[in-house]
Formats: sequence, structure tokens, C-alpha cells
Amino acid sequence: MSSPLPSHPRDVPEIREKDEKIIPRPSFEDDRTSGKDEPMPIDETQTISGKPQIPPADPQDSPNNKDPPPNDGDPPASAVADLEAARRTSTGRPVHSVFSKRQKQYIVFMASWAGFFSPLSANIYFPALNTLAAELRVSSEMINLTLTSYMIFQGLAPTVFGDLADMAGRRPTYLLCFLIYIAANIGLALQSNYAALLVLRCLQSSGSSGTVALANGVVADVASSSERGTYMGYAMAGPMVGPAIGPVLGGVLAQFLGWKAIFWFLAIMAAVFLVPFLLSFPETGRNVVGNGSVPPPRWDTSLLSYLKTRHLAHDDDDPLTRTRSRSDALAAQAALSAARHLRFPNPLKTIHIILEKDVGLILLYNALVYTAFYDVISTIPLIFAQLYNFNDLQIGLCFIPFGIGCSLASLVTGPLIDRNYRRVAAAAGIAIDRRRGEDMRGFPIERARLQVAWPLLGVGAACMACYGWVLQREAPLAAPLVLHFLMGLALTGAFNIMSILLVDLYPSSPATATAANNLCRCLMGAAGTGVVVQMVEGMGRGWCFTFVAGVVVVGSPMLWVVQRRGMGWREERRVRVERREKEKEGERERRGRGEGMG
Repeated sequence: MSSPLPSHPRDVPEIREKDEKIIPRPSFEDDRTSGKDEPMPIDETQTISGKPQIPPADPQDSPNNKDPPPNDGDPPASAVADLEAARRTSTGRPVHSVFSKRQKQYIVFMASWAGFFSPLSANIYFPALNTLAAELRVSSEMINLTLTSYMIFQGLAPTVFGDLADMAGRRPTYLLCFLIYIAANIGLALQSNYAALLVLRCLQSSGSSGTVALANGVVADVASSSERGTYMGYAMAGPMVGPAIGPVLGGVLAQFLGWKAIFWFLAIMAAVFLVPFLLSFPETGRNVVGNGSVPPPRWDTSLLSYLKTRHLAHDDDDPLTRTRSRSDALAAQAALSAARHLRFPNPLKTIHIILEKDVGLILLYNALVYTAFYDVISTIPLIFAQLYNFNDLQIGLCFIPFGIGCSLASLVTGPLIDRNYRRVAAAAGIAIDRRRGEDMRGFPIERARLQVAWPLLGVGAACMACYGWVLQREAPLAAPLVLHFLMGLALTGAFNIMSILLVDLYPSSPATATAANNLCRCLMGAAGTGVVVQMVEGMGRGWCFTFVAGVVVVGSPMLWVVQRRGMGWREERRVRVERREKEKEGERERRGRGEGMG
């Protein structure tokens, strides 16, 4: 008989020894299910004096008994549920993710690194705008059009990649994104005319922009709602570093090596990222691996996981266990594969999300905040060159305070969000279960998230109005740079909070929900960057940014409506989706009976 696949950590039965101790079988990846970070959960109903008590052995547990009677502790019948529910506590619910804390941190780190490329590609380009306009002999408005087109595709591309990731998995979608991105950067480094620059920037945006949506999807895969704020903060730290170091790198490269060096640098960086990604990044998509307990298809397995699987296969000397584990794993894979219904990605799925009442309001307001944010950074090269006569490198250095504020926002707001989540849960009398997550049906998740956003929005709008008048009065350089830091901290923090809430509202399709967010914010941001130069010239710097800050303030009641009525709208959506699923299931059963009779 050919050598079967090795056992997996969720499908290996425990062996009861004569001394009635439980000896677990070797696992596929020990860190997934045990270790110092997350010990094996113990059923608290079977403890005395703090020590776990092993119930006496049941004769029916004998392997010779081929047909044991069912009992309340039996796992679910389906193959996927059988693997996911292998370890339960008295709550009877499987863990949200079998990945250990260290593995979660590594997975989120890689997702954060991947998401770093999208804002890096946008911001590394800013210091070279004036040089590009002069070398390609086009106006500032024409060069700004490359920013606008970049943002349009930054919104459109994730609608395809987000649906693809939720359907086919994270790893293959990441790989496709980076192949497109590397090809676009090589083309940009070789071209020398405006038309090619415009087209290839759109292709570059298409490849890089999907990574941010994928990062949010990865966090939703491995982190429960109670810890999602912290992990989302880690995931967004990478994208927020882009505004900090991107302009500096762009300024240095454009000043000393020429603007084409920017794109060679990005292509090399992306190729370097793919090495550890292909070697070690596991598949996390819940429709592919469930909570991580279902092994992915071989073509979707990292090299490290594949080698570890083969090594453990030789260590397991029980062919009966190996055969049973292989059968269970293949059954679970087949069940998830049948449920996925692979097809061409449908970007219109994001439209359905946008049309939901609560989600639509959040997306609209989030787009307003993002547009205000982008109006500030997109005008820095033009305004600072006029006021302070800066070159490309000096302009790039002026982005550092903004980027530092953005990076701190991701790290600071995450723990604040989780702390407020625990406070709201305690007030509602809901127990927190980090490993399994909470039932969101009666939980006011909208209030738990948005309460943290209100003060950040107030600070961000006030700083933006002050920023306009500081520029109008031509104040010393320190004044706008301090306001850059405060705006980066406040506006980015508020933006991240609303993005986390969107994932909470669509936990089964987080990448698609994030794609809807990207679509709205980038299309509105593209419109904003297309007119902000004319607004500055027509209204003056002071009134232009005061107007933008006023739009942020006037639109804020949309969040108040979501906070008050969002839970009711969410419950209506849940009931509607469940009714639609039951109707589809009934239709499939009727079709199956009809085929059987035929």
C-alpha cells in the first residue's frame, strides 16, 4: 500500500493507557495546538482541587468495538466539523483558530509586510512628481492624474482579488498580486513617456492594492473579535509605515539615482518578500482550511509545512491511525472544496455589501475621512516647494512626521479598541472567550468600536483646519510638521477603527468587505486629489483645508446613526441570509431527489 498522508493535529484520536493518562499523538504542527503560548484547554466541569480528573475508561472506547453507541460528547457528523471540533471545552464550541499565538503573530507580520507595498508604491512616488513633470514635459495637473488613476485602480482591483481570496484562499491570491506588481514595476523602470507611465501605474496599483484587503482577511481568519483590534493594529502597521519611509526613500532615489531607480527598488523588494512567503506562509482562508485544522490542498501548501508533514509521516508507526487520518482529511478537504464553487471572481459582490444600510453609511463616512487624509499628503510636494523652495529629498523628509503618526495610530488604537470591547462586553454581561469568539447576535459591536473613534475624529478635524491657516500665514516649517503628526495619528486611527468594524460586520467575507471599503475610499479619494489643487489655488490654503475639515465634521452623524441602529440592521441581515441559505439548501435537496428518481 502506498504511504498515506501523515496525521493532522485535529484528527488523531487520543490513546488511553492502562494508568488512565491521556497521551496525545504526534501532531502535524505542534505549535498549532499546544505550546507555552496557548495550553490545551481543560474542561472545567471535570476538575477537582485544580487538577484535571480523567473519567474511568469506557469499555465502548475499545478499538475492537466497531460501532459504539452515540453520546452527547460525540463530534458532529460532517467531516469539516469533525476536524474543527476535535477539542472543545464545556461551551461545546470549537476554537476560532488552531494557530498558536506565535504563529498568529508571524502570519499577521507577513500580512502586514505584504500590505506595506501598496502605500509604499503610492508615497514613494510623491517626491519625484515635480521631476517627472519636468522630464516628461507635462503639467502638474497631468502628473496628478497619475495619482488619480492609481487610486481608481486601488479601489477597483480589490473587488476582484477580495472575492478571489474569499473563494480560493489567501496564498494563491497573494502570489497573483505580487506577480502582477513585479511585472508592472519592471515596465515602469523601462518606460520613458507619459502614456506608459499612466497605464503601468494603473497595473502597479492593481497588483499592490489587493494586499491590504488580504491582510484584513487574514486577521479575521486567525483572530477572534475580542483580540481583533490588537492584531488588526499589527496588520495595519505595515501599510502605515509606507507613508513614513516611502517619501524619504523616493526622495533619496530620485535625487541621487534618478526616478527610474524607484521602480527597480520596488521590484527587488517584492521579489525578496516572496522568498519567505512561499517557504513558510500557511493558508488561512476559512473556506479552505476551516479554523486551520483542515489541511490545505498540496498545491496551496507552504514548503515548510509540506516538509514537516513528510517528516511526521515517517515518525508515525501506526498505519491504522495514518489511514484514518488521511481519510478524514480528504473528506474535510472535499467538503470545503464542494462548498467553495470556484468561479471567476465577481466584483459586483462588493456592490451588495455597499447597499447594506449600516455598511453603506460606514463606507461613505470612511471615504470622506480618507479623502481628507489624502488631500493633505497629495498637496505637500506642491505647497512645500512653493513655500520653502525644497528639492525632492527635502520634500521626502517632510513626510516623516505624517508617517510616524500613521504608524503609531495602528499600534496605539488596537489595544484601545480591545480594551473598550472588554468594557462593553462586561457592561452587557457577556463573557469573553478569546479562543472561540463571542456570539455577535446580541453584542453591540458598533458601540464597542465607534466609541474609540469619536475623539480621534475631533482632533483630526481640528488639526486639519489649523493646518490650512498655518500654511496660509506661511508659518515656520515646524508648525505644519507637528500638525502632520497629529493628523496622521488621529485620522489614521479613526480610519482603522471603521475598517475593523467592517470586518466585524462581515466575518465570513472579510477580504470582500475590505475591498468594498477600498472601492469607496479610493474612488472618492481620486476625485478629491483631482480637484484639491484647484481648490487650493481658488479658495486659498486656509479656506480649502477648513472646508475639508468641515466636511468631516458635518458627515459624522452617519456614525451616530450606525451606533444607535446598527445592531438591529445587522440582525435583519443575519435573518435574511439564513432564510436565503435554507431556500438554497431546499432547492439543492429537491434537485437531488429529482435526479435520483430520474
